[in-house]
Amino acid sequence: MVSLSALVVPVLVSAVLVFVMSSLIHMASPWHKSDYPKFEKQDALLDAMRPLAPPPGDYFMPRADDMKDLGSAAFIEKMNKGPVVVMTVFKNGPMSMARNLSLWFAYSAVVAFFAAYVASRALGFGAPYLKVFQIVGTTAFLGYSGALAQMSIWYGRSWKMTLKSSLDGLIYAMLTGGAFGWLWPR
Repeated sequence: MVSLSALVVPVLVSAVLVFVMSSLIHMASPWHKSDYPKFEKQDALLDAMRPLAPPPGDYFMPRADDMKDLGSAAFIEKMNKGPVVVMTVFKNGPMSMARNLSLWFAYSAVVAFFAAYVASRALGFGAPYLKVFQIVGTTAFLGYSGALAQMSIWYGRSWKMTLKSSLDGLIYAMLTGGAFGWLWPR
């Protein structure tokens, strides 16, 4: 068994590698450019929503007050009439990329920490690169991609987007596994 303190460097190196790779994937490649297509009548929709001033949050519409209302004629009519919407409303103003990027780096470090924990309990000093890569990479993949399908299953997120994000997660997991395999205590 390896102490978690002996894995601080692999945790940080893998978080940096994932951060850099994700930046390249999202900013330097066209891979995610089509994830959110432009709604042609976005100005009209935003103009219609603005007076309603929806507070920041996640919304599902139409939404029943309770489970028994799901089968009511009025609710079924609203669903049939549409639109049926899942949306996130952000705070007005420009998004803070610094905040988002900081949170992403912290998340990458947390994923690496949990991968380190699992590997530290499963492997000893001097474990072979491939075994470290396998355990850390699998754990990291679950951290980066394990819950993405839920958004497609329950909230209608595009499966294409989910699969692309899962592939991103696989790349991040391989980088994490590689960093740990390279820096595993001998």
